Parts: sequence; C-alpha cells; structure tokens
Amino acid sequence: MSTIKLVCLDSDDLLHENTGESNFNESAYYNFYDPGNRLGGFFRLGNRVNEGYAEMTICLYLPDGRVGFMYGRPKIADNKRFDAGGMRFDIRTPMQEHHISYEGNVCLMARPLDLMDPKQAFTSNPHKPARVDLTYRAVSAAHGGEPRTWKDGEWISVRMEKTGQEFARGHLEQHGHATGQITVDGTTWNIDGYGLRDRSWGPRYWQGPQYYRWLTMNFGPDAGIAGALTVQRDGRELMGGYIYQKGKPNRVIGKVEVDSELAGSEKLHAKLTARLYPAEGGPPEVVEGRVLNMVPLRNRREGVTTRIAEGLTEWRWGDRIGYGWSEYLDHPE
Repeated sequence: MSTIKLVCLDSDDLLHENTGESNFNESAYYNFYDPGNRLGGFFRLGNRVNEGYAEMTICLYLPDGRVGFMYGRPKIADNKRFDAGGMRFDIRTPMQEHHISYEGNVCLMARPLDLMDPKQAFTSNPHKPARVDLTYRAVSAAHGGEPRTWKDGEWISVRMEKTGQEFARGHLEQHGHATGQITVDGTTWNIDGYGLRDRSWGPRYWQGPQYYRWLTMNFGPDAGIAGALTVQRDGRELMGGYIYQKGKPNRVIGKVEVDSELAGSEKLHAKLTARLYPAEGGPPEVVEGRVLNMVPLRNRREGVTTRIAEGLTEWRWGDRIGYGWSEYLDHPE
C-alpha cells in the first residue's frame, strides 16, 4: 500500500489546476509588522473562479490606531494569476521572493470595531487612496503542502476532505521579510518588517469549520511560529503548524492549546495563552499574546454568518517579544 504524506512542492507556489468544484478557491495571503513604524497589515486574494469572482482584502493597521480596510469581489475569468481589484501578487521566484502591489482606496476607520456593521462602517467613514509596493522574501522553509502518494515516479494528490467540510485541499505557510513602501492618504512609510504568508487551494467554504484559532508570530529574522487549532462540525480537532529558528529545520507542531480572554460587548479576544507541543514530544512552547488592535470581519453564505476576528497581537515567548496576528473564526449564532 502506498504511503500518504503531506508533501510541499516548489510548484505549489504557482497557480493550481482548477479542479471544477463550484467553490474551488486558490488564495494567497501575506502579513507583516514593522515595529519601527508601528505599522502592519495583511493582504489576500482568493480566486473563486467557478463563481466568477475573487475575494480581495487589504487591511492596514496604522501607527495612530486607525485601520485602512477594503474588501471587494472583482470579477475574474480564470485562475492564471493573482490580479484583481487593484491588488496583484507576483511570484518572482517560487518559495523565495514575491511582490505585493495595491492601488486603490481604503476605508479609514478611527474605530475599527465599526466593522461589526460593515455597511455602516463603509458609509460613515472616509475613503482615501492607498498604494502598496512591497517585496516579500522568505526567511524560513515552507511548511505544509498537500496529501500525496508516490506513484510512477511522481507525487500524486490524494483527496482527503469530507463533503461540506472542505477548507483547503492544500495549504502552505512560510515566514518572510517585507520591504518597500506603503502610502495612505498622502503619507508614505518605508517598510521593513517580518511576517508570514500562506497559500491555499481546493474547495473552500468559510462556514465549513465549527471554529478555528490561527496564530502567526514573528520574532525578527531569526525565529517565528505558526500554529492552528481547527474544530470541525463533527467535533474532530485538527492541529498543526511549525516553529522556525534560523539555522535549524522547522519543528513541526503536533498539538495546540489556546486559552482566551474576551473583552467588550462584542466578546472578541483581547489576551491569549498558546501552548504549542512539538510533534516529536517534549514540553510545550508557551507564548502569551496581547491584542493591540482588533478588526472584526464577516462572511455570509446561505444564511450562516461567519466572523473572522483579526487581532494584531504582541507576542511574548520567553525573553523574546514579537508581533503577528491571532485570527479567530467563529459563527456567532
């Protein structure tokens, strides 16, 4: 019997074949935080080609506490590139160097929690021009891939998803270094910060999981962590991630525990403790998180509302201080 294992190929950093599912999704995501400027953000394009559109998101956490946000569903005709709604991602060298650009408006919010009601947020806050020009270079090896088996001299994909619970047939993550410029409403910042990117492909419904906790952490050029806990609708728990330390192979995470402290009438996470157990055994790495700024996003499909709480987070890992995101997906109802 052939062994099935998670395999990451350099070609996974390119666009994948459209496998025909109505909810086929190919997405790329990048985040970064520049502590010198106290400015961070994330960018995402999700090609839902069989539905005829891309999901485009830009979210910039500005030094004064404001957030510049824009979301759109621009039309696309194929899955040949990431280029929609004024945003473009170019893979210059797979697994090594990418380029991120955006030209368009953002909704500038002094109170990011306004996005609990997106319509009200977009009509009551000013829209201002923004421009992004960033180079994103890898600092760690990529982690993840797709379930595959070796057959006739090549890796063959193996379908593992359960119907109705599809979220990512394949998924990879990698820590990176972002440099370049960001301009919002006439103010330009020279960016030098670290973060994490991901790639996902295959059928996706945001409503698929019961909930998840996705934690991305960067501690400068030498260390970083990505950890995820997903609970499926049938109660199954999926956990994983990796720990990056310069000069060492990525350490695979086998188990993730997250304790959260909620705040406000919105009941969004404000503090958390993550215990990340290496797959090879041994004691967990314990990281404390404090949310610096929160942006609540929303997705609706067939009567189900999904909330994705995007917390810009300061992380403490022993004597290290770092930054990143704690992303919580829930269904408030």
